[in-house]
Amino acid sequence: MGRAICVFCASSSRIDRRYLDLAAETGAELARRGHTLVSGGATVSCMGEVARAARAGGARTVGVIPEGLVSVEISDEDNDELIVTPDMRSRKGEMDRRSDAFLVLPGGLGTLEELFEIWTARVLGMHDKPLVILDPWGVYDPLRDLMTGLADQGFARPKIFDAVGWTDSVPEAFDLLERTQPRIEATAEDYTEAVAGPPGE
Repeated sequence: MGRAICVFCASSSRIDRRYLDLAAETGAELARRGHTLVSGGATVSCMGEVARAARAGGARTVGVIPEGLVSVEISDEDNDELIVTPDMRSRKGEMDRRSDAFLVLPGGLGTLEELFEIWTARVLGMHDKPLVILDPWGVYDPLRDLMTGLADQGFARPKIFDAVGWTDSVPEAFDLLERTQPRIEATAEDYTEAVAGPPGE
């Protein structure tokens, strides 16, 4: 039985065409494997591409968009289900609730916010849903280096990398999303770091 896979991706119209093509390939592969798409509910940029490609392949699509962005982002009325939330915070909560796994494509500030929220909750053992970053052209290489540096300096534990898969391949991304992921057991020390940083700060 297919999963509900949430795809976080760009809404910018200024990006290179290859990122739009990646979103379309992602939507097509999601449909081919019998999954449901959960996404940001807009017709623009990668959000629109992934949803259109998923529907073209026969997948069910669920869009979640905040009321304030309906006119700004142009809500995707072709979704099988379009949910309008009061604000961004409730939007993310609804997307999380409806999803069995999370796939992150190259994106901007909003995509990073979504990634970090899901990643942090996974590290803290609050969910065991698979999280995968699909990055064929190294957009997130500086992020990976940053997180490695933070771990090296004690600001994060090495197990943060156990909570996320990285790949440059669409098929491999879905292979990772379809696997059962072990829950990461958090300790009291993990929660202390999440709130206050490492000792001595």
